Amino acid sequence: MGTFFSHIFAVAQRVLRQLKHDRRLIALSLVVPIVVIYVLYIFFESLNNPFVQASDYAFAIGAYFVHFLTFVLTAIVLVRERVTETLTRMMVSGYRKLEIILGYLLAYTALATAQSLLVLVAITWLFKVDYPYGTLAAIYLIMWLLAVISMALGILVSTFARNEGQVFPFIPLFLLPSIFVSGMIISVEALPQWAQALSYLTPLYYSTQVIHALADGGGLLDESVALLSLPIYGLAVLVLSSLTLREGE
Repeated sequence: MGTFFSHIFAVAQRVLRQLKHDRRLIALSLVVPIVVIYVLYIFFESLNNPFVQASDYAFAIGAYFVHFLTFVLTAIVLVRERVTETLTRMMVSGYRKLEIILGYLLAYTALATAQSLLVLVAITWLFKVDYPYGTLAAIYLIMWLLAVISMALGILVSTFARNEGQVFPFIPLFLLPSIFVSGMIISVEALPQWAQALSYLTPLYYSTQVIHALADGGGLLDESVALLSLPIYGLAVLVLSSLTLREGE
C-alpha cells in the first residue's frame, strides 16, 4: 500500500513540475474561462429580456465551460504523454495504470480547483448574484466534481486517439450534444424518449440538475439522486480508464 501511494504522489509531482513550465496550458485553463464568462455576460446584457434571468443559466453554463476545458486539455496532455513514450517509461519502471491515472488526476485537480473557483467568482461578480455563501459553496462543489470527472473522461478518451489532433472529433461527438440533453437549455422531460436516455450518459445532466435546484433556492439534498450520481459516474469512468489506458501505439 505504501508503494501504491508513493507512486501516485511521484506521478503527481512530476506532472506538477511539468505544469509549472507549461504556461500556455495554465493560461488556457485559467484565463480562457474568465474571457468566455465575460462574453456570456455581454450576451445576456444584450438580450435585455426581463423574462430571462441570467443567474438561472450562468452557473450551469459556467460548469459546462469547466467541463469542456478540463476534458479537452486532459485528453490532449495524455495523448502527448503516450506519443512521447512517457507512459511507456513509467510502466517499465513498475508503475501500474491506476497509479498513473490517480497521479495525473491528483496533479490536475489542483488546476481544476483554481479554475472552478475563478469561474464561480467571475459569475458571482459579473452577474451580481446574491446567493448565500452556503449556496455558492455547494455550486462550487458541483463544479469541482464535474471538473474531476471531466479529467477522468479525458483520460479515457485519450486511449482512442493516436495524436493530439484526433481528440477534437470527440468534441462534437460527446461534449456539444451534452448541452442539449442535459436540461441546461430546455427541460429533459420535453425531449424525445431516446434523447432523455442519452442525457443519463453525460455528467453534465447530473451537475445541471443540482445547480438548477440550488439556483432555485433548494439544497444539495433536493437533488440527492443527481448528487450521488456524480461520484458514481466518476468512479465508473476511472475504472474504465484504468482498464483501457495504453502505454503506446
